[in-house]
Amino acid sequence: MKMLVGLGNPGAKYEKTRHNIGFRFLDKLTKSEGLQFSAVPRFCADTATFQTSNGEKVLLVKPLTFMNNSGEAVSQLAKFYQIEPEDIVVVYDDLDLPSGKIRIKAGGGHGGHNGLRSLNLHLSNTNYVRIKIGIGRPPSGDITPWVLGGADEADRADEYRIFDALLPEIPLLLSGKVDTAANRVHITLQKAEPPTPRT
Repeated sequence: MKMLVGLGNPGAKYEKTRHNIGFRFLDKLTKSEGLQFSAVPRFCADTATFQTSNGEKVLLVKPLTFMNNSGEAVSQLAKFYQIEPEDIVVVYDDLDLPSGKIRIKAGGGHGGHNGLRSLNLHLSNTNYVRIKIGIGRPPSGDITPWVLGGADEADRADEYRIFDALLPEIPLLLSGKVDTAANRVHITLQKAEPPTPRT
């Protein structure tokens, strides 16, 4: 079994925030597959299960521990289902990528992201696959109001483009072909780039 994790904070208060982009992607995936999340209080998570076109059985996970403690729920589920970190894919927001950009890689540090910091602390290794979706940084000041604020119309349009490009490549990603899937996502996004406004 593989695991696909979306990071975010639970509750309606956070649904539309930049920080909840991982939750929103999993919501889109479950909707496209005709699935529904179920609460699993034992693991403090919402989960759903689906089978990809490649035959991979996948556990979809939205940790309900709040972002900073995401690793607690993910590590407990991974242990219960005997899923190795290498078989976990995590979708989350990234301040260091501009809105509309995505980066996919396996392994690495937490880059200052508290959700990843928690995952790195609780998993046996950090070789899980990261899908970083850019939210950009605020022009100045504290980042907290930015990540916990709602994206504007242009940012949401970027988000929809990324989700549409990423969704078909999830089976490839979960089968371990990370670089191939990443290249396909980038090619799709290049074709879908909105025209540069004329000045």
